[in-house]
Amino acid sequence: MSIEVHNIRKRFGSFVALDDVSLRVNTGELTAILGPSGSGKTSLLRVMAGLETADSGSVHFFEKDVTGRHVRERGVGFVFQHYALFKHMSVFDNVAFGLTVRPRKLRPNRAEIKRRVDELLDLVQMTNYAAQQPSQLSGGQRQRIALARALALEPKVLLLDEPFGALDAKVRAELRRWLRRLHDQVHVTSVFVTHDQEEALEVADRVVVLNQGRVEQIGPPGEVYHSPANAFVCTFLGRVNIFNGRRLPTLPSAVDADGAPVYYVRPHEMDLTADPALAGDSHISGTVTHVNAAGPVVRVELQTIDKQHLIIDVSHDHFRNSRVTRGDTVFAAPKDHRVFEDGAGI
Repeated sequence: MSIEVHNIRKRFGSFVALDDVSLRVNTGELTAILGPSGSGKTSLLRVMAGLETADSGSVHFFEKDVTGRHVRERGVGFVFQHYALFKHMSVFDNVAFGLTVRPRKLRPNRAEIKRRVDELLDLVQMTNYAAQQPSQLSGGQRQRIALARALALEPKVLLLDEPFGALDAKVRAELRRWLRRLHDQVHVTSVFVTHDQEEALEVADRVVVLNQGRVEQIGPPGEVYHSPANAFVCTFLGRVNIFNGRRLPTLPSAVDADGAPVYYVRPHEMDLTADPALAGDSHISGTVTHVNAAGPVVRVELQTIDKQHLIIDVSHDHFRNSRVTRGDTVFAAPKDHRVFEDGAGI
């Protein structure tokens, strides 16, 4: 039940959308394709589905080459960002639609269609809304119905294009937890596209990071976050402080084009103190420009003497004990760091 794409290339005029992309999605896995706008995420998903034709390369479902097959022959369920529900149909009829338009010899009888739709509405927690119109539902509810409609045909593969992109932050957080639980129930091999790093890292079994049409890294969420393959992945997946041209004596370093060291340090990987004696050899001094204590950690922003902007995340207890306030001169020291051969010039 795996999905494989081999050496996929796709151009739109002079724009290279996909540049020799290869990857495998394992059976029953929920994989996120993550990247910035224009990285090729949706193009890759549409090539998988058969909605776009690659210029070269191949697509395999369950070790069978489906490159030349029409989307209807691939057994794909596709969920769009903007739901694409039929406004004139009830929730029940929207979910049932794909079953009712099957060729007569493949179409279930009315009782079987009702059983299947009722089962799916229960699965997506929408049983009480069967008679309502899409216009009567919230965005999150409409997206659940769109997912139920895709599952009605019992697809071999489920593909989701920015499924929560049109929703507000609170609803997105609720639905991505729900999607993870739902996937654990149905176990259909699934791929979803997102530009939201938190969404991909929270929901997916594995993450594919794309940039400019190429795969930068593939791995479990913890691996791509804590062990990024290169500078792009490191800077794309969360905040990071980049020290260019500053030599911290106890740290080994990569160098940029001018021979200056380059270090990548996440905000939570730095210590903060008002006492330089406690900062260690590799410390940086700076002035506190902003403090944000609204959240699980306190975010302290500094500006160094050479105008570098730094972000440091500390616990609330640590912040209270340090007695740091805006305008203070403080000292920050990396507890961990990363260097990359491709870090030059970033």
